[in-house]
Amino acid sequence: MLTLLREAFGLYVHIPFCRRRCDYCAFATWSDRYELWPRYVGACVADAGRLGGLGRGPATSVFFGGGTPSLLPADALISILDALRESVGVAPDAEVTVECNPETVSAAQLAALRAGGVTRLSFGAQSMVPHVLASLGREHDPASVVGAARLAADAGFAETYNVDLIFGAARETLADWRASLEGVLALDPAPSHVSAYALTVEPGTPLASEPARHPDDDDQADKYLLADQVLGDAGFQWYEISNWARPGARCAHNLLYWAQGEYLGLGCSAHSHLVSPDGSARRWWNVRTPERYCGLVDKKAAVEAAGETLVPGQRAAEALVLSLRTVAGVPAEVVPEELYERGLVTAGEGGHGSGRAVLTLPGRLLANEVAVRLLDPGSVGGAVRP
Repeated sequence: MLTLLREAFGLYVHIPFCRRRCDYCAFATWSDRYELWPRYVGACVADAGRLGGLGRGPATSVFFGGGTPSLLPADALISILDALRESVGVAPDAEVTVECNPETVSAAQLAALRAGGVTRLSFGAQSMVPHVLASLGREHDPASVVGAARLAADAGFAETYNVDLIFGAARETLADWRASLEGVLALDPAPSHVSAYALTVEPGTPLASEPARHPDDDDQADKYLLADQVLGDAGFQWYEISNWARPGARCAHNLLYWAQGEYLGLGCSAHSHLVSPDGSARRWWNVRTPERYCGLVDKKAAVEAAGETLVPGQRAAEALVLSLRTVAGVPAEVVPEELYERGLVTAGEGGHGSGRAVLTLPGRLLANEVAVRLLDPGSVGGAVRP
């Protein structure tokens, strides 16, 4: 079960800077704002005080995402973390994660992050095959990933680093994908957590404008099945459709999202989610660009761009869709018998007495169809990639 402790609470910090934008990326990130780095860090430090005034905390997880947080000096990231410790509070045993590109890390940097309280690293490897990396628009090579794993171990992250992979790039064969999976497992030390995401086409990206490079659904299904087999054989357990971990190595911050936990976002485009005593919830997001964010913080003005209120019924529907993606599954009584008959769901851990229904491996390939059937038992959904 992916049950959250009642006091679980997260903080997300968005670092919107990259050396270059990958062809598939639609995130709020920029590769031409180097001069903004110090001002942006100062704005995050100043804005942390506003989050403290919302009366939540201490945080049980903190996640620095982007963008490429590892582009910034370690002391800059730690200054933001220290500001959050002072304003919101961060539990002594909190999981604190920093996303890194393999080619951007150094021994001194990782040692400083560890000394400053970071407990987990997440490396965006994406592939271990050179021509696939080139197709994705990545700057690093497989040797960079090997070196980053060694640096992580030397800095004390041997058992707490993740590797992210993407499958479905143009001209990536099934053999290429197997080479990526086996290459990650052969890292010394091997990661304790692997995420494998199907390449998706986001509007407005360079990838979207080149249909010849778009992924194929059947190809991605084959690669997902291979990922589950290879990772499972290596002792990893799936706990969310795109995530596998060794026992005890699941990402607490990701679990928070999938369990509809509360979290606050710091920085441009960061999202927040808080629950009210009446069972409703409010979700909101900050202005998108770093310049506007910094300007509003300087003026002590609100940085929120927009938001929405979710009534209890909406939250219940969202909870079904999110939990369905995980090994926790959903209450068995909401699952139409047809989904059992089609082999898309099965009884959760503990068998039929558990009262939960969990996606089977074929069900994971058709998760959106299953979700549609849960929300509207009379409907017929379409197949989608994981």
